[in-house]
Amino acid sequence: MTDPGDQPGQYPYTRGIYPDMYRSRLWTMRQYAGFGTAEESNRRYRYLLSQGITGLSVAFDLPTQMGMDSDHPLAAGEVGRAGVAICSLADMQRLFEGIRLADITTSMTINSTASILLCLYVLVARGQGADLRKISGTIQNDILKEYIARGTYIYPPRPAMRIITDLFAWAATEVPEWNTISISGYHIREAGSTAVQEVAFTLANAIAYIEAALQAGLEVDAFAPRISFFFNSHNNFLEEIAKFRAARRLYATIMRERFGARQARSMMMRFHVQTGGSTLTAQQPDVNVVRVSMQALAAVLGGAQSLHTNSKDEALALPTEESARLALRTQQIIAHESGVTNTADPFGGSYYIEQLTDEIERGAGEYIQRIDAMGGTLAAIEQGYIQNEVQNAAYQYQQAVERGDAVVVGVNRFKQDEQEPPGMFRLDPELERQQVARSREVRASRSAGLVEERLSALEQAARGNDNLLPRILACAEAYATVGEISDRLRTVFGEYRER
Repeated sequence: MTDPGDQPGQYPYTRGIYPDMYRSRLWTMRQYAGFGTAEESNRRYRYLLSQGITGLSVAFDLPTQMGMDSDHPLAAGEVGRAGVAICSLADMQRLFEGIRLADITTSMTINSTASILLCLYVLVARGQGADLRKISGTIQNDILKEYIARGTYIYPPRPAMRIITDLFAWAATEVPEWNTISISGYHIREAGSTAVQEVAFTLANAIAYIEAALQAGLEVDAFAPRISFFFNSHNNFLEEIAKFRAARRLYATIMRERFGARQARSMMMRFHVQTGGSTLTAQQPDVNVVRVSMQALAAVLGGAQSLHTNSKDEALALPTEESARLALRTQQIIAHESGVTNTADPFGGSYYIEQLTDEIERGAGEYIQRIDAMGGTLAAIEQGYIQNEVQNAAYQYQQAVERGDAVVVGVNRFKQDEQEPPGMFRLDPELERQQVARSREVRASRSAGLVEERLSALEQAARGNDNLLPRILACAEAYATVGEISDRLRTVFGEYRER
Protein backbone atom coordinates (compact mmCIF):
# COMPACT_ATOMS: atom_id res chain seq x y z
CA MET A 1 0.00 0.00 0.00
CA THR A 2 1.12 3.56 -0.66
CA ASP A 3 3.06 5.00 2.26
CA PRO A 4 1.22 8.07 3.66
CA GLY A 5 4.52 9.90 3.29
CA ASP A 6 4.79 9.20 -0.45
CA GLN A 7 4.41 12.31 -2.53
CA PRO A 8 4.08 12.85 -6.28
CA GLY A 9 7.51 13.15 -7.84
CA GLN A 10 9.17 10.85 -5.31
CA TYR A 11 10.23 7.21 -5.63
CA PRO A 12 8.42 4.87 -6.23
CA TYR A 13 6.24 7.39 -8.11
CA THR A 14 2.93 5.73 -7.26
CA ARG A 15 1.32 9.17 -7.13
CA GLY A 16 2.91 10.54 -10.27
CA ILE A 17 6.37 11.23 -11.65
CA TYR A 18 6.33 15.01 -11.14
CA PRO A 19 5.62 16.92 -7.91
CA ASP A 20 3.11 19.32 -9.47
CA MET A 21 1.83 17.03 -12.23
CA TYR A 22 -0.68 18.98 -14.36
CA ARG A 23 -0.55 22.11 -12.24
CA SER A 24 2.69 23.07 -13.99
CA ARG A 25 2.21 21.33 -17.35
CA LEU A 26 -0.70 19.52 -18.96
CA TRP A 27 -0.33 16.19 -20.71
CA THR A 28 0.44 16.28 -24.43
CA MET A 29 -2.79 16.11 -26.40
CA ARG A 30 -2.29 13.88 -29.42
CA GLN A 31 -4.82 12.59 -31.94
CA TYR A 32 -3.64 9.45 -33.70
CA ALA A 33 -4.11 10.03 -37.42
CA GLY A 34 -2.95 8.89 -40.82
CA PHE A 35 -4.66 7.57 -43.92
CA GLY A 36 -4.32 7.49 -47.69
CA THR A 37 -1.38 9.38 -49.12
CA ALA A 38 1.07 11.66 -47.35
CA GLU A 39 -0.79 14.72 -48.67
CA GLU A 40 -4.12 13.55 -47.26
CA SER A 41 -2.61 12.91 -43.85
CA ASN A 42 -0.71 16.20 -43.92
CA ARG A 43 -4.01 18.03 -44.38
CA ARG A 44 -5.49 16.21 -41.37
CA TYR A 45 -2.43 17.05 -39.24
CA ARG A 46 -2.69 20.72 -40.16
CA TYR A 47 -6.38 20.68 -39.27
CA LEU A 48 -5.76 19.04 -35.89
CA LEU A 49 -2.97 21.50 -35.13
CA SER A 50 -5.38 24.35 -35.87
CA GLN A 51 -7.82 22.82 -33.37
CA GLY A 52 -5.32 22.68 -30.50
CA ILE A 53 -3.46 19.37 -30.47
CA THR A 54 -0.04 19.75 -28.87
CA GLY A 55 1.69 16.75 -30.46
CA LEU A 56 1.43 14.70 -33.64
CA SER A 57 0.71 10.96 -33.68
CA VAL A 58 1.28 9.10 -36.95
CA ALA A 59 -0.58 5.96 -38.01
CA PHE A 60 1.04 3.94 -40.82
CA ASP A 61 -0.75 1.56 -43.15
CA LEU A 62 -0.26 -2.21 -42.91
CA PRO A 63 2.14 -2.51 -45.89
CA THR A 64 4.44 0.09 -44.31
CA GLN A 65 4.23 -1.73 -40.97
CA MET A 66 5.10 -5.03 -42.68
CA GLY A 67 8.03 -3.69 -44.71
CA MET A 68 6.24 -3.77 -48.07
CA ASP A 69 6.03 -0.98 -50.64
CA SER A 70 2.64 0.14 -51.91
CA ASP A 71 3.08 -1.72 -55.21
CA HIS A 72 3.85 -5.08 -53.56
CA PRO A 73 1.25 -7.67 -54.66
CA LEU A 74 0.26 -8.37 -51.05
CA ALA A 75 -0.34 -4.65 -50.43
CA ALA A 76 -3.23 -4.45 -52.88
CA GLY A 77 -6.36 -3.17 -51.15
CA GLU A 78 -4.48 -2.20 -47.97
CA VAL A 79 -2.60 0.88 -49.16
CA GLY A 80 -3.53 3.85 -46.99
CA ARG A 81 -6.31 1.95 -45.18
CA ALA A 82 -5.14 1.57 -41.58
CA GLY A 83 -2.79 4.54 -41.78
CA VAL A 84 -0.69 6.59 -44.15
CA ALA A 85 1.38 4.88 -46.86
CA ILE A 86 5.10 5.71 -46.61
CA CYS A 87 7.47 4.09 -49.10
CA SER A 88 10.42 6.48 -49.26
CA LEU A 89 11.93 9.76 -48.15
CA ALA A 90 9.79 11.53 -50.76
CA ASP A 91 6.62 10.40 -48.95
CA MET A 92 7.96 11.44 -45.56
CA GLN A 93 8.84 14.88 -46.90
CA ARG A 94 5.28 15.33 -48.16
CA LEU A 95 3.84 14.04 -44.89
CA PHE A 96 5.42 16.89 -42.91
CA GLU A 97 5.28 19.61 -45.55
CA GLY A 98 4.80 22.95 -43.79
CA ILE A 99 5.14 21.45 -40.30
CA ARG A 100 8.33 22.42 -38.48
CA LEU A 101 9.59 19.32 -36.72
CA ALA A 102 11.81 21.42 -34.46
CA ASP A 103 8.67 22.93 -32.93
CA ILE A 104 6.56 19.85 -32.20
CA THR A 105 6.88 16.35 -30.80
CA THR A 106 5.84 13.42 -32.97
CA SER A 107 4.81 9.93 -31.95
CA MET A 108 5.10 7.22 -34.61
CA THR A 109 3.27 3.94 -34.11
CA ILE A 110 5.60 1.61 -36.02
CA ASN A 111 7.50 -1.46 -34.93
CA SER A 112 9.11 -3.88 -37.40
CA THR A 113 10.16 -1.01 -39.64
CA ALA A 114 10.68 1.51 -36.82
CA SER A 115 14.38 1.98 -37.57
CA ILE A 116 13.62 2.89 -41.20
CA LEU A 117 10.81 5.31 -40.37
CA LEU A 118 12.89 7.03 -37.69
CA CYS A 119 15.69 7.51 -40.22
CA LEU A 120 13.25 9.01 -42.70
CA TYR A 121 11.97 11.38 -40.00
CA VAL A 122 15.51 12.40 -39.07
CA LEU A 123 16.31 13.13 -42.71
CA VAL A 124 13.22 15.34 -43.04
CA ALA A 125 14.11 17.20 -39.84
CA ARG A 126 17.69 17.65 -41.03
CA GLY A 127 16.42 18.94 -44.37
CA GLN A 128 14.36 21.55 -42.50
CA GLY A 129 17.47 22.72 -40.67
CA ALA A 130 16.41 21.34 -37.28
CA ASP A 131 19.00 20.62 -34.59
CA LEU A 132 18.84 16.82 -34.42
CA ARG A 133 20.06 16.88 -30.83
CA LYS A 134 16.91 18.77 -29.88
CA ILE A 135 14.13 17.17 -31.93
CA SER A 136 11.84 15.11 -29.74
CA GLY A 137 9.19 12.49 -30.07
CA THR A 138 8.64 8.77 -29.69
CA ILE A 139 9.04 5.74 -31.93
CA GLN A 140 7.00 2.77 -30.73
CA ASN A 141 9.68 0.24 -31.71
CA ASP A 142 8.10 -2.48 -29.54
CA ILE A 143 8.40 -5.73 -31.46
CA LEU A 144 7.70 -8.16 -28.62
CA LYS A 145 4.05 -7.18 -28.32
CA GLU A 146 3.70 -7.87 -32.05
CA TYR A 147 4.43 -11.54 -31.39
CA ILE A 148 2.02 -11.46 -28.45
CA ALA A 149 -0.91 -9.46 -29.76
CA ARG A 150 -0.80 -7.75 -33.16
CA GLY A 151 1.15 -9.83 -35.68
CA THR A 152 2.90 -7.08 -37.67
CA TYR A 153 6.30 -8.68 -37.24
CA ILE A 154 8.83 -9.43 -39.97
CA TYR A 155 11.97 -11.02 -38.52
CA PRO A 156 12.39 -13.65 -35.79
CA PRO A 157 12.51 -12.22 -32.25
CA ARG A 158 16.26 -12.33 -31.67
CA PRO A 159 17.42 -10.40 -34.77
CA ALA A 160 14.49 -8.05 -34.25
CA MET A 161 15.86 -7.34 -30.78
CA ARG A 162 19.25 -6.59 -32.29
CA ILE A 163 17.73 -3.86 -34.47
CA ILE A 164 16.07 -2.34 -31.40
CA THR A 165 19.28 -2.22 -29.36
CA ASP A 166 21.13 -0.80 -32.37
CA LEU A 167 18.52 1.95 -32.46
CA PHE A 168 18.97 2.60 -28.73
CA ALA A 169 22.72 3.05 -29.14
CA TRP A 170 22.52 5.17 -32.31
CA ALA A 171 19.76 7.46 -31.06
CA ALA A 172 21.54 8.13 -27.76
CA THR A 173 24.21 9.94 -29.78
CA GLU A 174 22.33 11.28 -32.79
CA VAL A 175 18.89 12.21 -31.37
CA PRO A 176 19.36 12.20 -27.58
CA GLU A 177 15.97 13.79 -26.83
CA TRP A 178 14.08 11.08 -28.72
CA ASN A 179 12.14 8.36 -26.87
CA THR A 180 13.60 5.27 -28.48
CA ILE A 181 10.84 2.85 -27.50
CA SER A 182 7.24 3.01 -26.34
CA ILE A 183 6.62 -0.34 -24.71
CA SER A 184 3.00 -1.06 -25.44
CA GLY A 185 0.42 -2.65 -23.22
CA TYR A 186 -2.27 -1.02 -25.35
CA HIS A 187 -2.34 -3.71 -28.02
CA ILE A 188 -2.11 -6.49 -25.45
CA ARG A 189 -5.28 -5.11 -23.86
CA GLU A 190 -6.91 -4.69 -27.26
CA ALA A 191 -6.24 -8.39 -27.88
CA GLY A 192 -8.30 -9.21 -24.79
CA SER A 193 -5.98 -9.22 -21.79
CA THR A 194 -7.03 -8.23 -18.29
CA ALA A 195 -5.68 -5.10 -16.60
CA VAL A 196 -3.25 -7.23 -14.55
CA GLN A 197 -1.99 -8.98 -17.68
CA GLU A 198 -1.57 -5.65 -19.47
CA VAL A 199 0.76 -4.42 -16.74
CA ALA A 200 2.55 -7.75 -16.33
CA PHE A 201 3.30 -8.46 -19.97
CA THR A 202 4.23 -4.86 -20.73
CA LEU A 203 6.77 -4.84 -17.91
CA ALA A 204 8.01 -8.33 -18.83
CA ASN A 205 8.69 -6.95 -22.31
CA ALA A 206 10.46 -3.96 -20.76
CA ILE A 207 12.70 -6.32 -18.79
CA ALA A 208 13.61 -8.14 -22.01
CA TYR A 209 14.51 -4.91 -23.81
CA ILE A 210 16.60 -3.67 -20.90
CA GLU A 211 18.44 -6.99 -20.60
CA ALA A 212 19.13 -6.97 -24.36
CA ALA A 213 20.52 -3.45 -24.16
CA LEU A 214 22.74 -4.36 -21.20
CA GLN A 215 24.02 -7.43 -23.07
CA ALA A 216 24.83 -5.15 -26.01
CA GLY A 217 27.12 -3.17 -23.70
CA LEU A 218 24.90 -0.17 -22.92
CA GLU A 219 24.74 1.35 -19.44
CA VAL A 220 21.28 1.31 -17.90
CA ASP A 221 21.28 5.01 -17.02
CA ALA A 222 22.43 5.84 -20.55
CA PHE A 223 19.28 4.52 -22.26
CA ALA A 224 16.61 4.02 -19.58
CA PRO A 225 15.66 7.74 -19.36
CA ARG A 226 14.42 7.54 -22.99
CA ILE A 227 12.20 4.48 -22.43
CA SER A 228 8.49 5.29 -22.53
CA PHE A 229 5.28 3.27 -22.32
CA PHE A 230 1.88 3.09 -23.99
CA PHE A 231 -1.20 1.89 -22.14
CA ASN A 232 -4.88 1.35 -22.79
CA SER A 233 -7.61 3.06 -20.82
CA HIS A 234 -10.53 0.66 -20.61
CA ASN A 235 -14.04 0.82 -19.19
CA ASN A 236 -13.57 -0.08 -15.51
CA PHE A 237 -12.98 3.45 -14.27
CA LEU A 238 -11.46 2.81 -10.83
CA GLU A 239 -9.49 -0.23 -11.95
CA GLU A 240 -7.86 1.80 -14.72
CA ILE A 241 -6.76 4.56 -12.33
CA ALA A 242 -5.24 1.94 -10.01
CA LYS A 243 -3.61 0.17 -12.96
CA PHE A 244 -1.58 3.23 -13.92
CA ARG A 245 -0.49 3.77 -10.32
CA ALA A 246 0.52 0.10 -9.92
CA ALA A 247 2.47 0.05 -13.19
CA ARG A 248 4.42 3.14 -12.20
CA ARG A 249 5.35 1.74 -8.79
CA LEU A 250 6.28 -1.70 -10.06
CA TYR A 251 8.45 -0.28 -12.84
CA ALA A 252 10.32 2.01 -10.45
CA THR A 253 11.00 -0.93 -8.15
CA ILE A 254 12.24 -3.12 -11.02
CA MET A 255 14.55 -0.42 -12.33
CA ARG A 256 16.16 0.30 -8.97
CA GLU A 257 16.26 -3.15 -7.40
CA ARG A 258 16.69 -5.42 -10.42
CA PHE A 259 18.75 -3.25 -12.76
CA GLY A 260 20.53 -0.93 -10.36
CA ALA A 261 19.38 2.30 -11.99
CA ARG A 262 20.58 5.37 -10.15
CA GLN A 263 19.16 8.29 -12.12
CA ALA A 264 15.65 9.32 -11.11
CA ARG A 265 14.59 9.55 -14.77
CA SER A 266 15.60 5.93 -15.28
CA MET A 267 12.97 4.90 -12.72
CA MET A 268 10.16 7.20 -13.85
CA MET A 269 7.54 5.51 -15.98
CA ARG A 270 6.46 8.05 -18.58
CA PHE A 271 3.49 6.83 -20.59
CA HIS A 272 1.04 7.67 -23.34
CA VAL A 273 -2.56 6.48 -23.09
CA GLN A 274 -5.11 5.78 -25.79
CA THR A 275 -8.73 5.14 -24.92
CA GLY A 276 -9.87 1.59 -25.59
CA GLY A 277 -10.53 1.01 -29.28
CA SER A 278 -11.97 -2.44 -28.62
CA THR A 279 -14.60 -0.92 -26.34
CA LEU A 280 -16.11 1.17 -29.13
CA THR A 281 -19.33 -0.15 -30.62
CA ALA A 282 -20.75 0.18 -34.11
CA GLN A 283 -24.18 0.13 -32.50
CA GLN A 284 -25.30 3.53 -31.20
CA PRO A 285 -21.92 5.15 -31.93
CA ASP A 286 -22.86 8.38 -30.12
CA VAL A 287 -22.65 6.40 -26.88
CA ASN A 288 -18.92 6.00 -27.57
CA VAL A 289 -18.51 9.68 -26.64
CA VAL A 290 -19.45 8.77 -23.06
CA ARG A 291 -17.14 5.75 -23.00
CA VAL A 292 -14.21 7.77 -24.31
CA SER A 293 -14.84 10.60 -21.83
CA MET A 294 -14.70 8.25 -18.85
CA GLN A 295 -11.64 6.44 -20.18
CA ALA A 296 -9.84 9.73 -20.81
CA LEU A 297 -10.67 10.97 -17.32
CA ALA A 298 -9.26 7.74 -15.84
CA ALA A 299 -6.02 8.26 -17.79
CA VAL A 300 -5.67 11.79 -16.44
CA LEU A 301 -6.49 10.77 -12.88
CA GLY A 302 -3.91 7.99 -13.31
CA GLY A 303 -1.20 10.47 -14.30
CA ALA A 304 -0.65 10.05 -18.07
CA GLN A 305 1.95 12.20 -19.83
CA SER A 306 0.25 12.00 -23.21
CA LEU A 307 -3.26 11.09 -24.34
CA HIS A 308 -5.23 10.19 -27.45
CA THR A 309 -9.01 10.05 -27.31
CA ASN A 310 -10.73 7.82 -29.86
CA SER A 311 -13.40 9.22 -32.13
CA LYS A 312 -16.96 7.98 -31.79
CA ASP A 313 -17.13 6.55 -35.34
CA GLU A 314 -13.93 4.46 -35.29
CA ALA A 315 -15.83 1.18 -34.97
CA LEU A 316 -17.32 1.98 -38.38
CA ALA A 317 -14.71 3.85 -40.40
CA LEU A 318 -11.82 6.26 -40.25
CA PRO A 319 -12.87 9.28 -38.16
CA THR A 320 -14.27 12.34 -39.85
CA GLU A 321 -12.81 15.76 -39.05
CA GLU A 322 -15.91 16.52 -36.97
CA SER A 323 -15.60 13.39 -34.82
CA ALA A 324 -11.84 13.88 -34.42
CA ARG A 325 -12.48 17.43 -33.24
CA LEU A 326 -15.06 16.25 -30.72
CA ALA A 327 -12.59 13.67 -29.38
CA LEU A 328 -9.98 16.40 -28.94
CA ARG A 329 -12.51 18.68 -27.25
CA THR A 330 -13.07 15.89 -24.71
CA GLN A 331 -9.45 16.20 -23.61
CA GLN A 332 -9.65 19.98 -23.56
CA ILE A 333 -12.74 19.97 -21.33
CA ILE A 334 -11.04 17.62 -18.87
CA ALA A 335 -7.94 19.85 -18.91
CA HIS A 336 -9.59 23.24 -18.62
CA GLU A 337 -13.08 22.80 -17.16
CA SER A 338 -13.16 19.76 -14.87
CA GLY A 339 -10.80 20.95 -12.13
CA VAL A 340 -9.10 17.55 -11.84
CA THR A 341 -5.75 19.03 -12.90
CA ASN A 342 -5.55 21.12 -9.74
CA THR A 343 -4.41 18.16 -7.63
CA ALA A 344 -1.79 15.50 -8.23
CA ASP A 345 -3.17 11.97 -7.78
CA PRO A 346 -6.56 13.11 -6.45
CA PHE A 347 -7.65 9.50 -5.74
CA GLY A 348 -4.54 8.75 -3.67
CA GLY A 349 -5.50 7.59 -0.19
CA SER A 350 -8.87 6.18 -1.23
CA TYR A 351 -9.00 2.80 0.49
CA TYR A 352 -10.42 1.13 -2.61
CA ILE A 353 -7.95 2.69 -5.06
CA GLU A 354 -5.06 1.78 -2.77
CA GLN A 355 -6.36 -1.79 -2.45
CA LEU A 356 -6.74 -2.13 -6.23
CA THR A 357 -3.27 -0.66 -6.77
CA ASP A 358 -1.77 -3.26 -4.44
CA GLU A 359 -3.73 -6.12 -6.04
CA ILE A 360 -2.70 -5.20 -9.58
CA GLU A 361 0.93 -4.74 -8.57
CA ARG A 362 0.93 -8.11 -6.80
CA GLY A 363 -0.79 -9.94 -9.67
CA ALA A 364 1.55 -8.44 -12.27
CA GLY A 365 4.58 -9.28 -10.14
CA GLU A 366 3.49 -12.92 -9.93
CA TYR A 367 3.20 -13.12 -13.72
CA ILE A 368 6.70 -11.66 -14.09
CA GLN A 369 8.06 -14.28 -11.68
CA ARG A 370 6.50 -17.06 -13.78
CA ILE A 371 7.97 -15.60 -16.97
CA ASP A 372 11.39 -15.33 -15.33
CA ALA A 373 11.15 -18.99 -14.34
CA MET A 374 10.48 -19.90 -17.98
CA GLY A 375 13.70 -18.18 -19.08
CA GLY A 376 12.36 -14.70 -19.78
CA THR A 377 9.98 -13.04 -22.20
CA LEU A 378 11.52 -14.34 -25.41
CA ALA A 379 11.28 -17.91 -24.16
CA ALA A 380 7.72 -17.34 -22.94
CA ILE A 381 6.73 -15.97 -26.36
CA GLU A 382 8.45 -18.81 -28.20
CA GLN A 383 6.56 -21.30 -26.02
CA GLY A 384 3.27 -19.47 -26.65
CA TYR A 385 2.65 -18.88 -22.94
CA ILE A 386 1.88 -15.16 -23.06
CA GLN A 387 -0.21 -15.46 -26.21
CA ASN A 388 -2.29 -18.24 -24.62
CA GLU A 389 -2.89 -16.23 -21.46
CA VAL A 390 -4.21 -13.29 -23.49
CA GLN A 391 -6.32 -15.51 -25.74
CA ASN A 392 -7.87 -17.27 -22.76
CA ALA A 393 -8.76 -13.96 -21.11
CA ALA A 394 -10.31 -12.70 -24.35
CA TYR A 395 -12.35 -15.90 -24.71
CA GLN A 396 -13.61 -15.74 -21.15
CA TYR A 397 -14.70 -12.13 -21.58
CA GLN A 398 -16.50 -12.88 -24.83
CA GLN A 399 -18.33 -15.75 -23.16
CA ALA A 400 -19.41 -13.36 -20.40
CA VAL A 401 -20.77 -10.93 -23.01
CA GLU A 402 -22.66 -13.66 -24.81
CA ARG A 403 -24.16 -14.93 -21.55
CA GLY A 404 -25.13 -11.37 -20.65
CA ASP A 405 -22.99 -11.38 -17.50
CA ALA A 406 -20.89 -8.55 -18.93
CA VAL A 407 -23.14 -5.75 -20.20
CA VAL A 408 -22.20 -3.85 -23.35
CA VAL A 409 -24.69 -1.03 -23.82
CA GLY A 410 -26.29 -1.16 -27.23
CA VAL A 411 -24.90 -4.63 -28.01
CA ASN A 412 -26.37 -7.14 -25.55
CA ARG A 413 -28.54 -4.72 -23.53
CA PHE A 414 -30.45 -1.52 -24.35
CA LYS A 415 -30.47 -2.24 -28.08
CA GLN A 416 -32.31 -0.33 -30.78
CA ASP A 417 -32.79 -0.56 -34.52
CA GLU A 418 -29.72 0.85 -36.22
CA GLN A 419 -29.15 2.97 -39.30
CA GLU A 420 -25.80 3.90 -40.77
CA PRO A 421 -24.68 7.20 -39.21
CA PRO A 422 -24.59 10.13 -41.63
CA GLY A 423 -21.30 11.66 -42.75
CA MET A 424 -19.06 8.60 -42.46
CA PHE A 425 -15.55 9.02 -43.83
CA ARG A 426 -14.91 7.32 -47.16
CA LEU A 427 -11.39 6.67 -48.43
CA ASP A 428 -11.04 7.41 -52.13
CA PRO A 429 -9.71 4.24 -53.85
CA GLU A 430 -7.93 6.49 -56.36
CA LEU A 431 -5.42 7.33 -53.61
CA GLU A 432 -3.96 3.83 -53.78
CA ARG A 433 -3.36 4.14 -57.52
CA GLN A 434 -1.65 7.51 -56.98
CA GLN A 435 0.58 6.11 -54.25
CA VAL A 436 1.64 3.12 -56.35
CA ALA A 437 2.48 5.40 -59.29
CA ARG A 438 4.53 7.73 -57.10
CA SER A 439 6.52 4.88 -55.61
CA ARG A 440 7.47 3.73 -59.07
CA GLU A 441 8.40 7.28 -60.07
CA VAL A 442 10.80 7.49 -57.12
CA ARG A 443 12.54 4.30 -58.18
CA ALA A 444 12.84 5.54 -61.77
CA SER A 445 14.29 8.94 -60.82
CA ARG A 446 16.96 7.99 -58.26
CA SER A 447 20.51 6.69 -58.74
CA ALA A 448 20.04 2.92 -59.02
CA GLY A 449 23.77 2.32 -58.59
CA LEU A 450 23.95 4.33 -55.36
CA VAL A 451 20.90 2.55 -53.95
CA GLU A 452 22.36 -0.87 -54.69
CA GLU A 453 25.71 0.11 -53.18
CA ARG A 454 24.09 1.22 -49.94
CA LEU A 455 21.72 -1.73 -49.72
CA SER A 456 24.69 -4.06 -50.17
CA ALA A 457 26.54 -2.27 -47.36
CA LEU A 458 23.46 -2.74 -45.14
CA GLU A 459 23.31 -6.43 -45.93
CA GLN A 460 27.00 -6.84 -45.12
CA ALA A 461 26.54 -5.04 -41.79
CA ALA A 462 23.57 -7.28 -40.96
CA ARG A 463 25.76 -10.35 -41.50
CA GLY A 464 28.27 -8.93 -39.03
CA ASN A 465 27.97 -7.02 -35.78
CA ASP A 466 28.07 -3.39 -36.89
CA ASN A 467 25.28 -1.02 -35.85
CA LEU A 468 22.66 -1.09 -38.59
CA LEU A 469 21.22 2.40 -38.14
CA PRO A 470 23.93 4.37 -40.02
CA ARG A 471 23.49 2.00 -42.97
CA ILE A 472 19.71 2.28 -42.87
CA LEU A 473 20.02 6.07 -42.77
CA ALA A 474 22.33 6.01 -45.78
CA CYS A 475 19.90 3.80 -47.72
CA ALA A 476 16.96 6.06 -46.88
CA GLU A 477 18.95 9.14 -47.90
CA ALA A 478 19.51 7.57 -51.34
CA TYR A 479 15.72 7.02 -51.65
CA ALA A 480 15.83 3.28 -51.09
CA THR A 481 12.30 2.25 -50.16
CA VAL A 482 10.94 0.76 -46.97
CA GLY A 483 10.33 -2.49 -48.82
CA GLU A 484 13.82 -2.66 -50.32
CA ILE A 485 15.53 -2.03 -46.98
CA SER A 486 13.30 -4.58 -45.25
CA ASP A 487 13.96 -7.14 -47.99
CA ARG A 488 17.72 -6.87 -47.53
CA LEU A 489 17.30 -7.55 -43.84
CA ARG A 490 14.93 -10.44 -44.64
CA THR A 491 17.72 -11.92 -46.77
CA VAL A 492 19.93 -12.13 -43.70
CA PHE A 493 17.48 -12.61 -40.81
CA GLY A 494 14.64 -14.52 -42.48
CA GLU A 495 10.97 -14.12 -41.56
CA TYR A 496 9.19 -15.20 -38.42
CA ARG A 497 6.48 -17.85 -38.65
CA GLU A 498 4.30 -18.40 -35.62
CA ARG A 499 4.12 -21.99 -34.46
